[in-house]
Amino acid sequence: MRYLHTMVRVKDLALSLDFYCNKLGRAEVRRMESEAGRFTLVYLAAPLDRRNAMANDAPLLELTYNWDPEEDTGGRNFGHLAFEVDDIYAICQKLVDQGVTINRPPRDGHMAFIRSPDQISIELLQKGGAFGAARAVGVYAEYRGLVRSDACCR
Repeated sequence: MRYLHTMVRVKDLALSLDFYCNKLGRAEVRRMESEAGRFTLVYLAAPLDRRNAMANDAPLLELTYNWDPEEDTGGRNFGHLAFEVDDIYAICQKLVDQGVTINRPPRDGHMAFIRSPDQISIELLQKGGAFGAARAVGVYAEYRGLVRSDACCR
């Protein structure tokens, strides 16, 4: 058994592509449109997974856009997506600078949560585990506004 993809339904494909590609750095590797089914599927890969994703159709994030409006009844529950990042503090600051709210800041140097335009929860995990305690405390203090007021930990 191998992991293939995670599918999330999106309400606005352009807004979602901007978020996942321009803000989170995913790249589109494949797209399928079904006139009969009235939907578009867009498959995205993380930069370090792109070659493998194109060769093996995995691992991918599948954005499903239904052309006809649907009422969100909450019956299609979803947990969260998780992405490993090289520097959790730098990515959080970059996201804040682009207008993304950090719902759970990286105060432990290890993990943060954000939400997509469709309210999908996205976990960001520090590559290699948490930063050392001294750096985590120092950078967290900086993000809390002790040094900068336009911080990631609002």
